[in-house]
Amino acid sequence: MTTSTPAELRASLGGIRALVLDADGVLQLRGQALPGAVAAVAALRTRRIPFRVATNISAVHRETLAARFARIGLDIPPEQIVTALSATADHVRRAHPGAPVFVITRPDGLREFGDHPLLSAAEADADGAAAAAVVIGDGERDLSFENMDRAFRLVRRGAALVAMHRNPWWYTPNGVTIDSGAFVAALEYATGVRAILTGKPGPLMFRAAVAGLAADVAAAGGRRLTRREVAMVGDDPGADLGGARRAGLRGVLVLTGKTAVAEVGALRAAGRVGAVAATVEDVVAALD
Repeated sequence: MTTSTPAELRASLGGIRALVLDADGVLQLRGQALPGAVAAVAALRTRRIPFRVATNISAVHRETLAARFARIGLDIPPEQIVTALSATADHVRRAHPGAPVFVITRPDGLREFGDHPLLSAAEADADGAAAAAVVIGDGERDLSFENMDRAFRLVRRGAALVAMHRNPWWYTPNGVTIDSGAFVAALEYATGVRAILTGKPGPLMFRAAVAGLAADVAAAGGRRLTRREVAMVGDDPGADLGGARRAGLRGVLVLTGKTAVAEVGALRAAGRVGAVAATVEDVVAALD
């Protein structure tokens, strides 16, 4: 059997008090809500089960993403979303307070950095220009040769290289599309510098999500939330489940995104997945 039985799913989720949900492949795909996603989010609210959406989307502000979710029926406010972009902005503020950074993402995404000083393309072109860090996200057209060359020169002069994520590709309304992780790999190759990863499967996003969930539980008067009481629901065995496992969370694979039914047997044999559900709605229904 490809998916876990309802009894197996309930057993694997025993003691789970909060969820971290991936966005693409779990809640939505190509701009449309996935089967069971709207009902699952509504059930979590009705049952007062804390949750966070943790996504490697790194092009838009969380307010914009929340508005997109609302248009397809998903009631998820910005404060319940952690993105690779928001995790990166938090990292930059902590690691490089007040120091200029060069960020490649879309203009809306730059809003996550607030008033932190950002180096413009013209400033990056100046003789001897320097930055504390170069940050690579989903810039689409801004992932141009010119900007990559600016990033290359800044890293050569000592800037840290920060990757919002390392995803090689993703689904868009136009089909499978190259992702910014490929550009990160190119910069690593050219500079010889390994990028700091702020999105999944790195630990920063999971820590941010769990911290938010723990604050929700504490505000409701509940006992302290531990990481083993949190489950990650994802469609990617590596970025979602592997990263969650290393961060101390449990994980459930859903088959509405990247992972095909035919892959499940091999993933189980390799020990990369345990519980498998058809949809996120099945996961929520199996919670105690």
